Amino acid sequence: MPQLNTIEVITLFVDDIGTSKSFYQNIFEPEIVYEDPVSAVMTFGGIMVNLLQATEAPELVTPLSVAPSSSGSRILLTIRVEDVNATHADLIERGVTFLNGPIDRPWGRRTAAFADPSGHAWEIAQELS
Repeated sequence: MPQLNTIEVITLFVDDIGTSKSFYQNIFEPEIVYEDPVSAVMTFGGIMVNLLQATEAPELVTPLSVAPSSSGSRILLTIRVEDVNATHADLIERGVTFLNGPIDRPWGRRTAAFADPSGHAWEIAQELS
């Protein structure tokens, strides 16, 4: 059986490539490994995140439809950090509006969540000792 347990790329369908690319560069400071007028591929550790203009997405997922960003969040991407409170404060200074947190969760993590301009939810998390 082929190995299917290594994620290489996560593609996020975005409403406006320019706005989204600026947001990601400001918040995450990733290395951009490829870009064209409708996409930007950035490295996040060992995984690449591809921001793709939503108008280009149908050919990738047909016969499924591409849901509008107004339909609500359907993904939560988590980034482990050393100190949620410090990262939360830094991101607020960069203009991020948080959806919730920081809050201690019953599963032993302190988290805070925010969304990108197209509504993809991101969470910063630290393990509680």
